[in-house]
Amino acid sequence: MTRRVLIVTYYWPPSGGSGVQRWLKFAKYLPETDWEPVIFTPENPDFDLKDESLEKEVPQQLEVIKFPIWEPYQLFSKVKGKTKTHPGRLLEQKEKGFLEKAAIWARANLLIPDPRVFWIKPSVKFLTDLAKSGQFQAIITTGPPHSMHLIGRELKRKTGLPWIADFRDPWSQWEFLDTLPMTSWVRKKHIQLEQTVLREANAILTISPTFQKDLEKIANRRINLLTNGFDPADIPAGFSPKEKEPGKLHLVYSGIIDAIRNPIPLMEALKAEFGQSEIQIDWTFVGKVSEQVKEYVRQDEWLSKRIHFAGYVSHREVFDFYANADVLVLILTDTKNAQGNIPGKLFEYLATGVPVLALGDPEGDSARILKEAEAGQVIRHGNQMGIQAQLRALVSTEKSTVNLESLAQFSRKNLTHQLARILDEHTLS
Repeated sequence: MTRRVLIVTYYWPPSGGSGVQRWLKFAKYLPETDWEPVIFTPENPDFDLKDESLEKEVPQQLEVIKFPIWEPYQLFSKVKGKTKTHPGRLLEQKEKGFLEKAAIWARANLLIPDPRVFWIKPSVKFLTDLAKSGQFQAIITTGPPHSMHLIGRELKRKTGLPWIADFRDPWSQWEFLDTLPMTSWVRKKHIQLEQTVLREANAILTISPTFQKDLEKIANRRINLLTNGFDPADIPAGFSPKEKEPGKLHLVYSGIIDAIRNPIPLMEALKAEFGQSEIQIDWTFVGKVSEQVKEYVRQDEWLSKRIHFAGYVSHREVFDFYANADVLVLILTDTKNAQGNIPGKLFEYLATGVPVLALGDPEGDSARILKEAEAGQVIRHGNQMGIQAQLRALVSTEKSTVNLESLAQFSRKNLTHQLARILDEHTLS
């Protein structure tokens, strides 16, 4: 008997990024498990990355409910005369005027837990009647933004339906909050709200073993690990990485470069190792790169000749860049959440069979996955000698083959079946 699960998510196509793909893929494969997903998402969200191609991946039979949202930064944008302005972009600005500083302070201390807080009440009001009429047998919320979890909490309180909360990032321990000028009272409020979610949800999911352990300490209960993964159907037919050419090394990075993902240590190591060498070095960034990093490259003649910024491309197009890479670069965070940082693209990298060079925590979750797959290693940001040694090894060795057996557990279909078992556990008892 098919049951329906309501999935509340802020990010949905045409938004891009790993958070979108996580629930897009779950929605794709859930019907195979006798669960019919129904997506509830904003009609007019404010997000940085767009990937129109992802809309083609939304199953035709999938019910998607789009509901209007008002976000306070829409008002700020009108005052400033800009089309889009939100905290991420404001925080990255070097020069901040009074209005920018005021907006950041307001984000930190008035918009709790986040700027999507005004979507909670109207969404709960809209969804309660649907839920009470028997339309759904379970609810899932995914955050950040963590306002989505407060929608789930209120729906459970009003309807008694089983509710699962998916933490793609931590909440009270999230490193992003440390970048905001937040008062101690607001910090305590985040902890209080987080506790209500951890206590009242029927099940909690998270994406990495480290986040799982951290949440278990905070919640004093079992937390389910459900990582991101890769979908073999995403890999184009006939995809094959190019043959490695002697005397050349082409690096490719795919994703976002921002304040907490710093590629400069690898740039410094490249120049130190190959600055006087005849080895041909090229590094292509695919995706959004912070202006600070672009300016750093522009100021260096050697780097500016070898580093290229392709900009954001569709999920389909990124495989063309993978196919032309000798090495895929992973820049992990160098912050307090670093051990649990497993970017969604790591699994896609592994599925290509191209070697991976990562900067981050060598004892972290991503490092363990790379080691098991025999695909590469993670080196600390500050270990320039170690980075250079790995670059030398990558120049002199042929492409390695990934241990495909270790990847099977990370297929989107397999992960969706795990999700279905968790749903079953909390609805069939």
